[in-house]
Amino acid sequence: MSSKLHLSPKADVKSLISYVVTKTKVISGKYHRFLDRHFPRFYVLYTTFMKGLQMIWADAKKTKRIKTNMWKHNIKFHQLSYREMEHLRQFRQDVTKCLFLGIISIPPFANYLVFLLMYLFPRQLLIKHFWTPKQQIDFLEIYHAIRKQSHPEILCYLEKITPHISDAGLRWHMTELCTKMQRGTHPAAQDILALREGFSKRPLGMDQLPTLQMKALSRAMLLTPHLPSALLRHRLKTHTTVIHQLDKALAKLGISQLTSQEVKSACYLRGLNSTLIAEERCRTWLAEWLQISCNLKEAELSLLLHNVVLLSINYTGTRR
Repeated sequence: MSSKLHLSPKADVKSLISYVVTKTKVISGKYHRFLDRHFPRFYVLYTTFMKGLQMIWADAKKTKRIKTNMWKHNIKFHQLSYREMEHLRQFRQDVTKCLFLGIISIPPFANYLVFLLMYLFPRQLLIKHFWTPKQQIDFLEIYHAIRKQSHPEILCYLEKITPHISDAGLRWHMTELCTKMQRGTHPAAQDILALREGFSKRPLGMDQLPTLQMKALSRAMLLTPHLPSALLRHRLKTHTTVIHQLDKALAKLGISQLTSQEVKSACYLRGLNSTLIAEERCRTWLAEWLQISCNLKEAELSLLLHNVVLLSINYTGTRR
């Protein structure tokens, strides 16, 4: 009879764990309400930080799943689906940004300094998972303002180099495009595609771009320009190739399958300040981008790199 009246040891452990979890949730709820009531500003930062940690953990698990599947089935990066490719690209970028924090937190007691730096410089040191909703809008605006500063320099170089283009037809098309840019006209996809041969060889091919133009293009892509010329060229090639591969996967998926946030993120990556532009306008612009990208060969990717400026600078709603 006694054996029937008492729970088994395993049941006792499960009951204890359930009790502890329930109590922890109650205490955590009270703690959150206390912070929200007495320290509202700190509570926003606290909840953002905790959610950020959960999102990073989820991203890491998803990345591991994708990488494992790639290894098991011998799948290359460009063979993945659009969302898998974009996830790996973004996660790699996030890890690179977090690496600096990891390095400076190695010395004893340096973690206290790291927390202070994270609080003072969230845009420079933290990834978007740890930004508040307001910070996400503000920081993306700041980043776009930074890359906009390079646009005049990039266009100035194209105007300057136009007389050195040997093909008369390409020279005329480049002159027409530069004139449209200066007038504030948004070019058609065919206007840009007409120049693709000119961007596959000297003087506008990827291997012939001068250091100053590569530095300006790096700033337009939100990449550091403070690297030796050879590394700048390699990084721009790699970054542009990844975007080209993403474009092909996105064309296969279809823009209509993307959520509003995915559309805006895709546009922002490719040079458009999508934070204040309506979703439908973003979808239209992204379709124009894909029309250009999917008609370019690997040797013509210098045009795709310059397209970050050419297609975005005069798009409706982006000029101020």
